[in-house]
Amino acid sequence: MSRLIRLFPLSIVLLAVASGCGPAAPARPVVALVMKSLANEFFKTMQEGAERHQASHPEAYELVASGIKDEQDVTRQIAIVEQMIARRVEAIVLAPADSKALVTVARKAVDAGIVVVNIDNRLDTDAMAERKLSVPFVGPDNRKGARAVGAFVASKLHAGDPVAIIEGAPNALNGIQRALGFKEAVTAAGLVIVRSQTAGWETDRANQVVTALIGERPDVKAVLCANDSMALGAVAALRASGRTAQTLVAGFDNITAVQALVKNGAIVATADQHGDQLAVFGIEYALERIRNPGAAIADRETPVDLVTAETLH
Repeated sequence: MSRLIRLFPLSIVLLAVASGCGPAAPARPVVALVMKSLANEFFKTMQEGAERHQASHPEAYELVASGIKDEQDVTRQIAIVEQMIARRVEAIVLAPADSKALVTVARKAVDAGIVVVNIDNRLDTDAMAERKLSVPFVGPDNRKGARAVGAFVASKLHAGDPVAIIEGAPNALNGIQRALGFKEAVTAAGLVIVRSQTAGWETDRANQVVTALIGERPDVKAVLCANDSMALGAVAALRASGRTAQTLVAGFDNITAVQALVKNGAIVATADQHGDQLAVFGIEYALERIRNPGAAIADRETPVDLVTAETLH
């Protein structure tokens, strides 16, 4: 973790300010953090991490953090980015609710001279190419993280066992990548995927999907969920049906709300993409780009770690 954090040295930014290197830039730039649903604990944690970082570096930048109420309210998130463009902020660190729909407004921000850094959920490559947009992605390899979770679940089962995948929003690339990672891991282990269905990242929808699933397939041995909010819904559905002991549940994000469940085995594994640091990584990269606008744009991979009862401290 410490090695990756050093990839984002804020000291370089501060040194550039002190020495007068590079072109003129605001002494205290405004960085807008635009997230997905703040009803999801992951994004609350992201915001809190960003706020702590800004409080410890008050001279470096001003932070404006906002998010949408509903994970699927793409129109509202676009409107927030439009507001930040109108405000003429120096940078926007964006966790897009929709990998394609946010490309146009990101292009508009770049055209307005605003530094844009994409975090958490990668913007669609083809949509960016169509708009001739180059925006760096700072975030984890979701597919790799999901593969690790899937492989751990598979290690608890036997070849031929039926499993299900609860997918995230179909318009979010991180959800697509997590589903692919799960599928790769369980297929490699010889497990049989009997259902792969979206629950739109939401706890209540996952509860409904898993309730219907176990009614149709009471033999299902594991439910792999593309985020922890949906894993909570899966656990609730299994408890209500009395099948907690028969069916494993896995998630992704390592939010606080699941950690007790991981410890007691109700959720056997999740993945930690260090949400409290993810926005910080993006903010620090945005500050570097403000001070060095001619520097090459490149993606930066951030950590994602398997979390189980044995690794959770």
